[in-house]
Amino acid sequence: MDIATIAGAFAGIGLIVLAILQNDGSLLIFLDSSSAMIVLGGTIAATLINFPFASVMGVISVVKKTFLHQEMEPKMVIGTMVDFAEVARREGILSLEQKVDDLDDDFAKTGIRLAVDGTEPEAIREIMELELENLQERHEQGQNILISMGTASPAFGMIGTLIGLVKMLMTMDDPSSIGPAMSVALLTTFYGAFIANLLFIPLAGKLKTRSQDEVLIKRLILEGIMAIQSGENPRMVEQKLSMFIAPRKRESKYES
Repeated sequence: MDIATIAGAFAGIGLIVLAILQNDGSLLIFLDSSSAMIVLGGTIAATLINFPFASVMGVISVVKKTFLHQEMEPKMVIGTMVDFAEVARREGILSLEQKVDDLDDDFAKTGIRLAVDGTEPEAIREIMELELENLQERHEQGQNILISMGTASPAFGMIGTLIGLVKMLMTMDDPSSIGPAMSVALLTTFYGAFIANLLFIPLAGKLKTRSQDEVLIKRLILEGIMAIQSGENPRMVEQKLSMFIAPRKRESKYES
């Protein structure tokens, strides 16, 4: 579970609610169904027009990933690749077939099986690079959808403001109608800015970070498998893979 995402969401919402409640404020005055329909309905409608339905629905699982997904630590991946290199060097690469099922990553399983089957190194790299490219494209699409929603929601907030102002100007002779019309005008802007800057845009940023982290893990796995297949010394495998991470995070099982 990603504590930072959850803590940020609760902190943002909590501080805004606290600010509203100060000086005898009430949350009820910030609830307006018309404003919500304009902003949420408009944002969803624009997103459905802009992207395929299946892609939009897929964002739900992508957003869930930002809260619950636990990515592997690079040093753990490096350790696993070094262990595999030791086994392959000592017992032969075919011995890795018995260890494939112990892996939790399908990308790693695919690469190890290709290496065990004697696939040419160029073919292994091509297959895994293609899978990695498709992974990045899927992640980018999820980010683009959330960014689009973050752009559309303030725009529909402004549309709601214009609607409220028009309604207010049309009924200036009836003072009792000015308040509700003005409420729609202001609350739609508030709703649009709120969900864009505390939901859609931050989630798009978190997905970008998640994607970069996952690509790094896949790169470590790919380079590790290529080194194992070429029969490199486990110590060299460790040193090569350690170049992908910051020096302060590097650890070596061969240090005395």
